[in-house]
Amino acid sequence: MNPNLDKLHPYPFEKLHQLTANITPADLPPVFWGVGEPKHQPPAFFKESMINALPGYSNYPATKGITELREAIVDWAKRRFQLSEDTQFDADNNVLPVNGTREALFAIVQALFDSSSAANEIWSPNPFYQIYEGATLLAGGKVRYFSCTAASNYQPDFDSLSEADWQQCQMLFICTPGNPSGAVMPIEQLQFLIKKAIQYNIVLISDECYSELYRDEQKPPVGLLEAASKMGHHSLKNCLVFHSLSKRSNLPGLRSGFVAGDSELISAFLKYRTYHGCAMPLPVQQVSVAAWQDETHVIENRKLYNEKYQAVVSELSSVLPLSIPEASFYLWPNLEQDDEKVAQRWLEKANIRVLPGQYLSRSVDGFNPGYGHVRIALVATLDECVAAAKRLKQIL
Repeated sequence: MNPNLDKLHPYPFEKLHQLTANITPADLPPVFWGVGEPKHQPPAFFKESMINALPGYSNYPATKGITELREAIVDWAKRRFQLSEDTQFDADNNVLPVNGTREALFAIVQALFDSSSAANEIWSPNPFYQIYEGATLLAGGKVRYFSCTAASNYQPDFDSLSEADWQQCQMLFICTPGNPSGAVMPIEQLQFLIKKAIQYNIVLISDECYSELYRDEQKPPVGLLEAASKMGHHSLKNCLVFHSLSKRSNLPGLRSGFVAGDSELISAFLKYRTYHGCAMPLPVQQVSVAAWQDETHVIENRKLYNEKYQAVVSELSSVLPLSIPEASFYLWPNLEQDDEKVAQRWLEKANIRVLPGQYLSRSVDGFNPGYGHVRIALVATLDECVAAAKRLKQIL
């Protein structure tokens, strides 16, 4: 048995289940604000596209994916992130379809991490998506956590690091827009990290699965590919981005996303995946083509989330320290009290499930940056969210 399995922490939702196992919820319709699982309707074309694609289940899919899907992804990314003509970004060399970002974020570490290197650290924001940590531990690496607090605009602070620090880093995870804060990393910070990645040969991994759930239609979040292109780093060396249809298109069960960037890293990852046996089924690829080619449903999706933000924050701003983030579908209030007890109380008094912030973080030098926060995922319907907000206002 792999001894590194014993290093894995319980998943946040396992801990939440244990925390609330003996709680009797209030006799009210349940509202699930704990899990970030989109509940909006999928695109109108989804059902017909899937039915038409069903014959594809009779064929083995290629690991690299069909050309039409890779081209659709490249076309979307070039439009969305304003990639220049000089940027080396094409369907044959710079893109791979993946079965959702969770699977791919885990696998990329197994494929690219060199356990024999003196640079044995993989850096992660803190709080973080637990896949970053689990992938690192199972690959035999050491996680270094960077606290994300209100003082740093919920972004990691890399400015004070020494050359010796950077020399210990082999891979670096960022998440922008952030989970759980929704904070967007500015282009200057992205370009700073790109320069460091080139200088110290670090694989820079940007998890951008919330990039299309933003508030201002005139101000979409900047992405790593865009930052690289605008600074003239046209080879995209050392840069990888991960995107998904789960949040963008309300298709979490489709398990469809992509990884894109540095052609050499993509080639190595393709070699790994050929043996890994994780090719995307043809019907899923064909439906994904339609999803990446359509923006109308994505705009409507943003409108729904923005309506919920306005309604919920308007209802609760007098009793909770809430602010609407730049992107994502989360609220991340700091209640400055035991977040486990808050989650228990809200379930018991209002039948509302939220995730304690400390479950998304690790304590470093006695400090857990998620403690005192709760993560509220505004994934329920507008009516359910408003009803939940009214209940909370009553008990608070």
